Amino acid sequence: MQTTDHLLMIRPANFYFNTQTAVNNSFQVAATDGSTAYKAAEEFDDFVQKLISAGINVTVIQDSPEPSTPDSVFPNNWISFHEPGTIILYPMFAENRRLERKATVLKTLQQKFSIKHVIDFTGKEHSNIFLEGTGSMVLDRTNKIAYACLSPRTDKLLFEQWCLEMNYTACSFIATDSNKKLIYHTNVMMCIADRYAVICPECIADKEEREQVLQAITHSGKEVIAICQEQVNHFAGNMLQVKNKTGQLFLIMSTQAFESLNESQIEVIQSYNPIIHSSLTTIETNGGGSARCMMAEIFV
Repeated sequence: MQTTDHLLMIRPANFYFNTQTAVNNSFQVAATDGSTAYKAAEEFDDFVQKLISAGINVTVIQDSPEPSTPDSVFPNNWISFHEPGTIILYPMFAENRRLERKATVLKTLQQKFSIKHVIDFTGKEHSNIFLEGTGSMVLDRTNKIAYACLSPRTDKLLFEQWCLEMNYTACSFIATDSNKKLIYHTNVMMCIADRYAVICPECIADKEEREQVLQAITHSGKEVIAICQEQVNHFAGNMLQVKNKTGQLFLIMSTQAFESLNESQIEVIQSYNPIIHSSLTTIETNGGGSARCMMAEIFV
């Protein structure tokens, strides 16, 4: 099953510009006013309401003020959910992001969902080896293909170990932004949906790697919807397809991402499913992540 109708989202308590993640996240820009946390919570609430109004199930857990976790709004990096009842915990690059794996959050999830098995990779942090969940990996769950652009947050050997354990085919590559810096997370430059994929091919400089990725997508029966580097800068790659309680599909993205798309791209996407977008400017600017990063898909 590629899409879920149930999402986990963490409502931020202390959202702010995280200097520990900014060292390799070129999307982050520090705010100059003192209302960042308030604006982020407001954007979060508006976003959740749009999802619920569309009939999508959302489990919202309020983050605790202590320990301070400025990026708790991005839970998909430290946890992922897999059928028939498995959760996977991931090793995080930034030390203050490791604190997001709070016992209270895990207890709430275990009480609400049927979690039968936990795979824990967090011990890799002691060796400075990282794999940040479905930020590091974009999953074709139906065809069992995992895509990953390698970076300080996405270790190739651990990625391949994950694929071996989860019975996925590994497809790794190097992707860079418009300044030729490594893209920190794969999910800012590509999105896999049920019958299509949104991807920025020009982020993959090596022609052979680029063709490898595009062929893997097309051979799995999906249409490629290409976006450009400038659209990636506006988080157009950071999207997630979900379904509501009746099975209707949607593609979720931020308003900034939506407004960066051209009419032809919107038309192709909407030929498959409607688009839901919400303004996430404060979260995107300070956090360097967007709509997809805020949603952990629940498959248990």
